[in-house]
Amino acid sequence: MNPRLNLWLENEGGVVFSIWRMELLQAVADSGSISGAAELMHTHYRTAWQKINEMEKRLGQKLVETQVGGQRGGGAQLTPLAQALIAAFSQVNQELEQQMMQRFTAVLTPLLDNPPE
Repeated sequence: MNPRLNLWLENEGGVVFSIWRMELLQAVADSGSISGAAELMHTHYRTAWQKINEMEKRLGQKLVETQVGGQRGGGAQLTPLAQALIAAFSQVNQELEQQMMQRFTAVLTPLLDNPPE
C-alpha cells in the first residue's frame, strides 16, 4: 500500500493552482504554446486555455504571455511569476510527500502489519 497526496491552492473556493495545473504550465514552457501544451497533456486546447485563464483571474496576475501570428505562428511563454510558482509548489509538494511517507511508515505500517483482533 502506498499513500497518495493531492495538493492544490484555492482562493475563495476556486482552484488557483494544483499539480495538474502546474504540469500544464510546465507543458506550455516545454512546448512554447498553449496548443502544444494541450497536446502534451492529452487535453483539448479549450480546456488548457480555460484553466490558464482561471488561474490568472483568481491570482489577479498573468502566468502566460502569448504572441499571435508572425512567421512562426505565435507562441506562449511563462511569466516569472509562473516559473516561481512551479518551483515553489513543486518543492512544497515534494516535502509534503516525504513527510507523509515518513508518517505513514511510522504510524500506519505497524497497524497494518499487526491489525487489532
